[in-house]
Amino acid sequence: MAINVREEEAIQAVVERLTDAYHTTRTRMEIEAAVTEAHTFFKGRPVRDFVPVLVERKARAALDNAASTGH
Repeated sequence: MAINVREEEAIQAVVERLTDAYHTTRTRMEIEAAVTEAHTFFKGRPVRDFVPVLVERKARAALDNAASTGH
């Protein structure tokens, strides 16, 4: 299932928010990778309304975990 334009825009907004939040500790490439991985986790799920929020939470957790482990 292809993601719709609204979801894609919301995911790009997640990347921008996380870039603002983590710009001192993470590269944009790391942030984009975390968002892509989190978004992939929800691929094929039928209810799409909350996917961007869930992606942001999952990506933040991954970025925070990487920061605490030094990666």
